Amino acid sequence: MARKHSEGCGLDMTPMIDVVFQLMIFFIVTIKMESDVNPEIRLPDAKHGPIIEEIPPQMLVVEVDQHGIISMRNARMTPDHFRNLMVRRYNQIGPFPVLIRADRRAKHWMVKRVMDMCTEAGIWKIQFAGIQEDKTPDN
Repeated sequence: MARKHSEGCGLDMTPMIDVVFQLMIFFIVTIKMESDVNPEIRLPDAKHGPIIEEIPPQMLVVEVDQHGIISMRNARMTPDHFRNLMVRRYNQIGPFPVLIRADRRAKHWMVKRVMDMCTEAGIWKIQFAGIQEDKTPDN
């Protein structure tokens, strides 16, 4: 009697592996790996200012730390580099809004320097970030 060659019940794993790789690619692309803001900057109080729910994509966020160092997206830059960057961006896309996140310990002249460089580039819509106190009662 001839022995029947039995093959085990198999499941093709190729579609499953494809789905897993697609999910990995999706999450890698959509997850923000690092924050664009400097966590060491302590913003000043702005109890009566408007609340910014979402920053528009065309808005440029500029940070000034307590030592007057200018940065954007955690990339430090010299004042000359910042000025040139603002002029180039203005020449490419025209006027755009700027949000300045200045540390509450920064001197006024440090923030004014950033404002002056924006004005020299032709940018006139400048906003400042601050912290609004929590209005919810503590229980």
